[in-house]
Amino acid sequence: MRRILIVDDEEQIRSLLVDFFKMLNYETVVASNGTEALAIINQNDIDCIISDLIMPDMDGIELLKQIRSRGKKTPFIIITGYPTVDSAIEAIKEGAYDYVSKPLKLNEVRFKVERILHVKTLERSNKRLTGVAWAFLISIPIWLVLGIIFGKLWW
Repeated sequence: MRRILIVDDEEQIRSLLVDFFKMLNYETVVASNGTEALAIINQNDIDCIISDLIMPDMDGIELLKQIRSRGKKTPFIIITGYPTVDSAIEAIKEGAYDYVSKPLKLNEVRFKVERILHVKTLERSNKRLTGVAWAFLISIPIWLVLGIIFGKLWW
């Protein structure tokens, strides 16, 4: 089951997203601010983060920076009721996967999350296949040497 962290200081937005993603069979975790979100991220495997841009304590961009500074590459979507070109550029520059304006169109958010998780799955599969390919390539000389040795012993 995929786990999504929803970070927003507005209870109504958190509830809306939690209910929507639970209906789609996602596990959801919530935080009302950036500090809570960091604690959750440190203790849980999170597949995707959806965070409000403007929050007390720590805004979404600062949360993103904190997560990236800890070496985590968890996909991150910024949502905001106050969209500006500057904040969108800054979010993407800091490593956000996408930027969504409020009022939220739930199917748009769903599409973005599913696309993120699909890409993440493909990346994992690619790493696994690359590892298998390298193991195969490395083992070829060993099998050749063993074949020569066994061939000499039996002739």
